[in-house]
Amino acid sequence: MKLKEDINPLLLQVFRSVVWVYSVITFLPWYFFSGAGTNLERARRIKACSISGHPAGPYRAVNSREKLVALVQPGVDTLDKMFEFAARRFPNRDCLGTREVLSEEDELQPNGKVFKKVILGNYNWLTYEEAYNAAKCFGSGLAALNQKPHHNIAVFCETRAEWVIAAQACFMYNFPLVTLYATLGPKAIAHGLNETEVTHIITSKDLLQSRLKAILCDVPRLQYIIVVDIKPTSWSDIPRGITVYNMEGVKELGSKPVQMDRRQPEPSDIAVIMYTSGSTGIPKGVMISHGNLIAGIAGMAERIPNLNETDTYIGYLPLAHVLELSAELVCISHGCRIGYSSPQTLADQSSKIKKGSKGDTSVLKPTLMASVPEIMDRIYKNVMTKVDEMSKFQKTLFVLAYNYKMEQLSKGYSTPLCDRIVFNRVRSLLGGNTRVLLSGGAPLSAATQRFMNVCMCCPVGQGYGLTETCGAGTISEMWDYSTGRVGAPLVCSEITLKDWEEGGYHSTDKPNPRGEILIGGPNVTMGYYKSEGRNHEDFFVDAKGQRWFCTGDIGEFHPDGCLKIIDRKKDLVKLQAGEYVSLGKVEAVLKNCPLIDNICAYANSEESYVISFVVPNHKHLMSLAEQVQIKGTWEELCNNPKMEKEVLRVITEAAVSGKLEKFEIPKKIRLSSEPWTPETGLVTDAFKLKRKELKTHYQEDIERMYGGK
Repeated sequence: MKLKEDINPLLLQVFRSVVWVYSVITFLPWYFFSGAGTNLERARRIKACSISGHPAGPYRAVNSREKLVALVQPGVDTLDKMFEFAARRFPNRDCLGTREVLSEEDELQPNGKVFKKVILGNYNWLTYEEAYNAAKCFGSGLAALNQKPHHNIAVFCETRAEWVIAAQACFMYNFPLVTLYATLGPKAIAHGLNETEVTHIITSKDLLQSRLKAILCDVPRLQYIIVVDIKPTSWSDIPRGITVYNMEGVKELGSKPVQMDRRQPEPSDIAVIMYTSGSTGIPKGVMISHGNLIAGIAGMAERIPNLNETDTYIGYLPLAHVLELSAELVCISHGCRIGYSSPQTLADQSSKIKKGSKGDTSVLKPTLMASVPEIMDRIYKNVMTKVDEMSKFQKTLFVLAYNYKMEQLSKGYSTPLCDRIVFNRVRSLLGGNTRVLLSGGAPLSAATQRFMNVCMCCPVGQGYGLTETCGAGTISEMWDYSTGRVGAPLVCSEITLKDWEEGGYHSTDKPNPRGEILIGGPNVTMGYYKSEGRNHEDFFVDAKGQRWFCTGDIGEFHPDGCLKIIDRKKDLVKLQAGEYVSLGKVEAVLKNCPLIDNICAYANSEESYVISFVVPNHKHLMSLAEQVQIKGTWEELCNNPKMEKEVLRVITEAAVSGKLEKFEIPKKIRLSSEPWTPETGLVTDAFKLKRKELKTHYQEDIERMYGGK
């Protein structure tokens, strides 16, 4: 985990001696004034235990052993009450912020492609009171357009303030909100809209033009389209029977003296029907009640220390993903302000930000941020590439500081001097004020987690949850700097381990109990929409009336009550000789290789070895090609069999150093010249691999690599 120290041994000894003297002089006053002893005690304490005494559980957090938590505030048991509570308590505080677009221009790239670049101004803010009133007017306007309580309404929109206002309006007026990813294919979008029988859809000008228009004739029940953009636009080619409004027009309808009656929701009413990203096939609609979301919010909020109205959160992940929606609702429940961004404008170096102007993190300076491992992996690889390009002195200073801080973190200590002198510039990539990073959506590698801890100077709370559990399950505590674990159950959840005979995982295993993770609690959702068969397979209610969800993930509990995800039933493949290969484990180890931007491992039970599809890192591949004297364009290199062999050699070395078994190491690979993005349909919006689509996409290569056609 440490970086290699390429320095004269004598100078290294001098450096360590200076550090030792500095540590001795400053340790005692720092230790007592910083509260380091308390943090170390917290990190080492028991965080959860089995309330039955059996190794299978159920396991609960130590502060919810007697009863699981279901509410954030007494009496606030629905989302409309939560927003009303926040608007009354923080009426004049900033709530939702959007950056002003100062100019847009097309910029020609060296390869001939044209990229759109923007210059953005400051954030313009709606206060809590203004956002609440906007939502109330919009909800009343929707009711005036004949949207009925308990009748579904869809939102198909990018992450922005208008999404949240529309959602809060639907929560207030008891309109179940159907959420769909903006990157779903036409068939998946039409499937979701038809299955939920929506008559109204809320969308953006861009998505209506690029995604919705083509399928409007396939959604016969649709009557109203509400476009959230402020500028009114006239629409041609809209099928007869469908009326297009803009959001301001609907608010005006709702602000008229004759306001529509509001039927408030009950905790058991459906708040959201959230369609999954479709990583395992056709997207499923998960029915989430108001009570489910409130319980999930209560559990998550408890794990963020000192969460209050002075915090600023940056919203850029898809709001159709349960991680982002839950994170923003947590912030609203505590009066935080939320500034909106996108992956293309997040940082100064982001693809849509014009060179010389500022990205969103530099302007907003968030204190809280949620992320997915894919984005953190990119930051890690980009920074380490820049470190390699430093002068020898700068690189040595960085490496020594990095290793010193890692050593101090493992003892529970902070390094304020190192942070200020060495890591301040790296930390400024996320604005410089981040105090909590929440990672979810997929496993985060130990190397990336440790890098974020060290260079971003803040704890990374690694979480585990699913759409079916409102994103809530576990989150690691902020003073727990261990890696590879996802923390103890949240105060709203409990977890049981179920034996899985086929995979050889049992709750009686030593040294730690292992098995399939079952999550129970008030955050477990109502099931899949119009899918009774799947509901009976994946959900059940115990003798006490509590709902449980069978996750399909394999975990183990450590002695301190923290959970570690070690496998996934669907990712486990039995090879011809009988060995079980965890594809997720292979990918997690190899993604740490600098040469790899993305990888999908594949195995067939009728074959004896693993193969992989690899998206190589452009800079490292070109450098490798130069070393081995292979010439060609990017596409030619990716299609060159000699280059494949060289990359496979590097990957094999990384696999051996990552301690993969011989049968787990890919024997053949296919290089991909095109990155996998949600737009390609090969990964989800959370950048999870879509294995079925990847298999179809690379079918010819699979046959070639397994010696077929």
